[in-house]
Amino acid sequence: MRAVTYDAYAADDSRLAVGEVPDPKVGPGTVLIEVRAAGVNPVDWKVMAGALDGLMDTVFPVIPGWDVAGVVTALGPDTPEFAVGDEVMAYARKDVVQAGTFAQYVTVSAQATAHKPAILDWPQAGGLPLAGMTALRSLDRLEVGAGDVLLVHGAAGGVGSFGVQIGVARGARVIGTASERNHDFVRGLGAEPVAYGDGLADRVKELAPAGVVAVADFVGGQVETTLAVLGPKGRHISIADPAVEEHGGHWIWVRPDGAELAELAALAERGALTVEIAGTYPLDQVGTAFDASRAGHTRGKLVITP
Repeated sequence: MRAVTYDAYAADDSRLAVGEVPDPKVGPGTVLIEVRAAGVNPVDWKVMAGALDGLMDTVFPVIPGWDVAGVVTALGPDTPEFAVGDEVMAYARKDVVQAGTFAQYVTVSAQATAHKPAILDWPQAGGLPLAGMTALRSLDRLEVGAGDVLLVHGAAGGVGSFGVQIGVARGARVIGTASERNHDFVRGLGAEPVAYGDGLADRVKELAPAGVVAVADFVGGQVETTLAVLGPKGRHISIADPAVEEHGGHWIWVRPDGAELAELAALAERGALTVEIAGTYPLDQVGTAFDASRAGHTRGKLVITP
């Protein structure tokens, strides 16, 4: 099969190559997916740069990518949950960095896989798993519910846009930080937009004088502002700043979980969750997609379409 690979860690795209690699094996409890779309996430190029070498073993050459949406083409033994021809999606991270989703085919644990909602097209489904599940896990950890005031840092980004929508679906009042050019987008998701930068805490306090109940930091470096706007017994998380735990918050690292992904699919089916696509790229343009992701100004999701 054709796939994107890199044969050594690199902070740029110089080691990326497209070529033929062996087809993946289909072990017990796994499904073989013909990849129709695979979301790009910042973790993909960070892993390529060696950022997670202290946490995860790596076997080169590596096929990058942890998101996937596609069609089941084969089943491993004892996989009753799915059938050949099913349209599915998954957060496909494995214990070892090696066999990712920027390829024609990938095998994924059935436990990490969910049926694709018909309302989402392939790029939307391929862009949902990691970012959507990160947002869901974050709001679950924050115990966000009806009547809560939730502040989302990075509300126009991939994870942030899902966090806003999930918060709104749960009946929370959501305030979202974003650049002014994205305020209409954030407002369309159901949040009250505020510009980030100097004076952010004051702007949030103007909207929520009593403080916010929960803060979801999806960009990092927001601890000072977060602590300044939290109300009594307020709760906060970060997906980008482990130091948040030193200040009573939680660092979120999402797990592959088909049941949680199915929960997101149900939200999409009832019109409570949509996926903004910023751009799609073929296999030979993964480096271009990584460059766009590194720039940090993407609204919505970047997606590889093998």
